[in-house]
Amino acid sequence: MRKIFDRITVNPGQCGGRPCIRGMRIRVTDVLDLLATGMAPSQVIEELPDLEVEDVTACLKFCKPTPESSGTCSVILWLDAQRYV
Repeated sequence: MRKIFDRITVNPGQCGGRPCIRGMRIRVTDVLDLLATGMAPSQVIEELPDLEVEDVTACLKFCKPTPESSGTCSVILWLDAQRYV
């Protein structure tokens, strides 16, 4: 398992190698999908009680759009994670 950011990890044998939160089986995309539905960070934490506010913040930082991403981070998220596997 490799640490990408302070709270984001990638393990090829877990969740298909997708970025997860602190080694748990909660994918960064799970958190981002909940936020995209309009949930507030506090609601996401209620839905996924193992998370902490800092985990949600880390997901948002990891997903920060770049000029190359044209505002979409899901593909960039996956490609970035592959560099660390």
